[in-house]
Amino acid sequence: MMQNISVAIIDDHPLFRDGVACSLSESGIFSVLGQGGSSEEALRIAKDTRPDILLLDLSMPGGGLQAIAAVRRLIPDQKIVVLTVSEAADDVLMALREGVDGYILKGVGSKDLLDVLVGVAAGERYVSPLLSARVLVDLSTRVDRPPKDPMGQLTGRERQVLNLVADGLSNKAIGRTLDLHEKTVKHHLSRVFFKLKVSNRTEAAMVLRDTDGSSDRPAH
Repeated sequence: MMQNISVAIIDDHPLFRDGVACSLSESGIFSVLGQGGSSEEALRIAKDTRPDILLLDLSMPGGGLQAIAAVRRLIPDQKIVVLTVSEAADDVLMALREGVDGYILKGVGSKDLLDVLVGVAAGERYVSPLLSARVLVDLSTRVDRPPKDPMGQLTGRERQVLNLVADGLSNKAIGRTLDLHEKTVKHHLSRVFFKLKVSNRTEAAMVLRDTDGSSDRPAH
């Protein structure tokens, strides 16, 4: 079958990314126009290749959510599908708010992935059925609810990470303190940046200081 759906794949795990690319290419339906491993590469590849579908992970250098927002600003009609391990309601909610066309969990089989991407290319939207009904109900009740305050958008864990950032700890030190992998800390921090609409650690710490009135907390 002639390839007729173009895809770009953004994931910071090269072996996983290559496996997905191989499955798509061998199907005879898809052509892979580019691969990358960061939000910066996502934006560049989307701009340079204009794929039918941009397939990306949420956990990557620069943040997948930030990549989605940046691509949406540059190419408003770009079809974007998230392929991730995260079942967190906040991740799903923020991705849907940014207008993604699909949200797939990485446990999906190759045939099901191909079917979903074919559907998205045809104009369908998709959310993995492995996401519980409870999460979907939660999303439906929260999707149009404006946040009461900047800090109110953060989960308890995100607030812990931000407090430690404001105390000047590195991601590695935060991971040791909270017993988290450094990559997990980076993902939490990426979500904090996205929710607070800031671009770096200093700005996030300043929002925390301004909200809490904690002028004695250093903003590193």
